[in-house]
Amino acid sequence: MPRSHKPERMRRATAIGLAALALLLLAMPATPSFAQASGHVQVRFVKAGLLVGGGTGSGVLNYRGRNYPFKVSGLSVGITAGATVGRFDGRASGIRDVGDFVGTYSSVGGGFALVGGVNGAHLRNEKGVTIVLQGPKAGLELASNISAITIAWK
Repeated sequence: MPRSHKPERMRRATAIGLAALALLLLAMPATPSFAQASGHVQVRFVKAGLLVGGGTGSGVLNYRGRNYPFKVSGLSVGITAGATVGRFDGRASGIRDVGDFVGTYSSVGGGFALVGGVNGAHLRNEKGVTIVLQGPKAGLELASNISAITIAWK
């Protein structure tokens, strides 16, 4: 009985179809339309305390070409002694909508400053937005604490 070429043609067609599908999938954007974006953040913050610390400041979020001024206030509980003034620069990521940026952020950390130094912060809010900041600070402080920082639009 002669062998049919139909199964061979079907295998080729299937292989070509799978290759075309793979190319189509590779050509599609890697992120869905509800993707998260990031923005640039600048913050000025003044902090003081003895055992319980508090601070206040202001900043600007640059997100998708627009500037959004905000105010920031915070409370830290733990070992805190001293007072500092800091200017921070960094990125906020995980933003799906600009409104996700405002809220209460938590942070666990510590630091030391004697006249001047470099400080950093890694914050996360309840909406999944993460802010990573670093920058110079001036003053005298010894801190090891848990912080809650609230960001609100001006």
